[in-house]
Amino acid sequence: MTADRAAGPTVLDVQDLSVRFRMRGGRDIAAVTDARFSVAPGECLALVGESGCGKSVLASALLGLLPANARTTGSALLGGETDLLTAGERTLARTVRGRRIGLVPQSPAAHLTPVRTVRAQLEETLRELTGVRGAAAVREAAEKAAARASFPADHLDRYPHELSGGLAQRAATALALIGDAPLLLADEPTTGLDRDLVERTVDELRRHTDEGRALLIITHDLAATERIADRVAVMYAGRIVEISDAGPFFGAPGPRHPYAKGLLDALPERDFAPIPGMPPELGALPDGCAFAVRCARADARCTAERPAFTGGLACHHGLTGRTHSLVKEAADA
Repeated sequence: MTADRAAGPTVLDVQDLSVRFRMRGGRDIAAVTDARFSVAPGECLALVGESGCGKSVLASALLGLLPANARTTGSALLGGETDLLTAGERTLARTVRGRRIGLVPQSPAAHLTPVRTVRAQLEETLRELTGVRGAAAVREAAEKAAARASFPADHLDRYPHELSGGLAQRAATALALIGDAPLLLADEPTTGLDRDLVERTVDELRRHTDEGRALLIITHDLAATERIADRVAVMYAGRIVEISDAGPFFGAPGPRHPYAKGLLDALPERDFAPIPGMPPELGALPDGCAFAVRCARADARCTAERPAFTGGLACHHGLTGRTHSLVKEAADA
C-alpha cells in the first residue's frame, strides 16, 4: 500500500479530482487541484488544513452540490461503480445522498428544515431510510438517534431557529448517522461544540467506522483528528500535499511536509508557533510550490517548479533527515 491509497477494497476512490470556478471576466479559481486518495471500509481518513484551502469544496464536489459555475475533472468512484463526478442529480438524490453517503454538513442550520421540529425531521428520515413504521416505533427510534449524537431529548420538539450552534450541529449529526451509510462525510462536525462534546461526537463517528463503514472527516481540529483518524491528508492551497498514517504523523517521525509540520507546531500543547505569512489566493497561485513563500526550506526550485505528488507527498525537500533513513530501512527490510 502507498501512503495515499487504502489497503484492499475501497468505499471511495478519488483520482485527480480538480474543481475550477469560472468567475466574471473569465478568471478561474483553482479551488481543488489533482486530489488523489481513497477510503477503505472500517477506515477514517481526516482531511485537514487551514480555512479556505479547498476542503469543503472537495466535499461538495463528491455530493454534486457545487454551484453552476463550477467545473470538475477526474473521477470519484463510490463502491467501485458510481462516479460521483459524472452521476446525474436524479442518481445522487435518489440513491447516493443519505443512503450511500451520509453528510454532516459544515453549516447545519442551513441544512435543517426551518419549519419542522428536530423530532419531525428525525422521524421522516427514519421512515425513509430504515423502513421503521408505527408511531411508537418511530418515536422511540428518533429518540435513540438523537441520543447517539448527544442531542438532548427535551429539545427534540424545538425548531432549528431555537437551537444553539452546537445543538444544530448535533441534530445534523444525528440525521447523518441514520441509515448507517457505507460512507460518512463529516464536514467540520465539531464546530460549536465544547471539548467534552467534541470527544463524544468523534467517538460516535469512530464507532460508525469500527463497524466496518468508512469515514471522511474534514476538519481543522487536529486534537479530534488525532483521536479518530487512521490516516491524515493535509491540504494546502487547493492541493493535497501529504497523506500519512496517523500514528507516525502525530508521533514519530512526524509529518514530512513543512506545512504539515507547521500545523502541528502551532498547537498550544506543542510549540505554539504560528506559520508565518498567509496562504496564496486560489485565483493567483504561483508556478512553483504554493507554500514556498512561507517555508524556511524553500529554494529556487521550489519557486519555479511545482512538486509532484508521489509516495503520499508533494514536496521537493520533505524526504530528508530521519524520514529518509526510515524509508531506506523499510526498503532494505
